[in-house]
Amino acid sequence: MKPVLEALVFDAYGTLFDVHSVAERCEALWPGQGMEVSRLWRVKQLEYTWQRSLMQRYEPFDKVTRDALKVACGLLNLRCGASQQRVLMEEYLRLALFPGAASALKKLKAKRLAILSNGSPAMLEPLVKNAGLAKTFDAVLSVDTLSVYKPDPRVYRLAVETLGVAAANIGFVSSNGWDACGAKAYGFTVFWINRAMAPVDALGAPPDYIVGSLADVAALVRD
Repeated sequence: MKPVLEALVFDAYGTLFDVHSVAERCEALWPGQGMEVSRLWRVKQLEYTWQRSLMQRYEPFDKVTRDALKVACGLLNLRCGASQQRVLMEEYLRLALFPGAASALKKLKAKRLAILSNGSPAMLEPLVKNAGLAKTFDAVLSVDTLSVYKPDPRVYRLAVETLGVAAANIGFVSSNGWDACGAKAYGFTVFWINRAMAPVDALGAPPDYIVGSLADVAALVRD
């Protein structure tokens, strides 16, 4: 049966926006290493969010992202000076939407829609605007107001408090398996966009639906 939900909350990076769309610019800066820079950059970026939360040493996502870039390049023995950092951080404000994302969001416009992201407002606001989605969402929520990163339960509660909708009536959409499990543990109905066809993380909170795209989410949710 299709779930009846009042609101849908989306992760941003890796779910709506393709973080690896920066790989082309990375390739221009470091020929032959572009995709590896992008891949390792993302790995370190996520690691630092988890580690900083556990250490209770929060820094905004823009700083975490810049630090992750510098370390990724260091691990690959690539020079990453101020100009390279500036170019790639600006690229993060223009990440490509995944194919079908805009049309899927249009099909869901009868619901209350929100973004809930690790991103700092300085990164999220221009990203959403540049993608032409500024009027699509009822709220664009950042962990920056809490100074802690996903999958801390306080982050998911932020969506409940802001939207005024009970967790049981919110659908959460993420392509990140750990995020999907975190949202399910909190109490959302969860749609995991499993583009890599990976196994479910063994965290005791499997997502309700495993799909291949945002279009699949739109097809599953009842009007």
